[in-house]
Amino acid sequence: MSSTAVIIPCLNEAATIGQVVSDIRRALPSADVVVVDNGSTDGTARVASGAGARVLVETRRGKGAALRCAFREQRADVWVLLDGDGTYAASDAGGLIEMLHSEDLDVVNGARTPVKGALGRRHTLGNRGIAAGLRLLFGSPFRDPLSGYKVLSGRFVESFPSSYDGFEVETELVVHAVRSGARCAERGVVYLCRPEGSQSKLSAVRDGLRIARAMAALRRG
Repeated sequence: MSSTAVIIPCLNEAATIGQVVSDIRRALPSADVVVVDNGSTDGTARVASGAGARVLVETRRGKGAALRCAFREQRADVWVLLDGDGTYAASDAGGLIEMLHSEDLDVVNGARTPVKGALGRRHTLGNRGIAAGLRLLFGSPFRDPLSGYKVLSGRFVESFPSSYDGFEVETELVVHAVRSGARCAERGVVYLCRPEGSQSKLSAVRDGLRIARAMAALRRG
């Protein structure tokens, strides 16, 4: 029987992480739920642990650094990547995993269908631009490559270089999938409004520019 790990990178998500952990534990009762605390100052680690998650601490800031920590410290045959802000439904995880198994895939990307008000215009346009750039430059098969909801095979994670510390990791993951010949697919997931008390760590302009620079560097490489 294959093992499953749910990896939730977090920075100051005490307002939401308890519910996220509880929901994913109900949805995937046999999975290891791992929260990577990325320097939180609001008690995120305490809340996550109280909800039943294994907590890892990564002091180097950034989503990429947090995921790299999890890939180093945890072992699994199937990896579920999930944000800790409560914007993704735990109930979608089972379908993503089933697709990975039934089609013998390496990457299943959760393409977001946002409820009204969940994604602002700036983020929507930025996501579309980056998706188009990845498709043009690398042949990306994904319409929503920056989604934080992904399921990966163990063999894919073992091969993933993960050299970026920040949000560029999503782009690096997609490029590696294309270049390595990984078997990929996409499945729709609901994207919810961010709950009260939770604030986005993503800057549309700053992080968009960093992702664009990463795309250029990966293209040259």
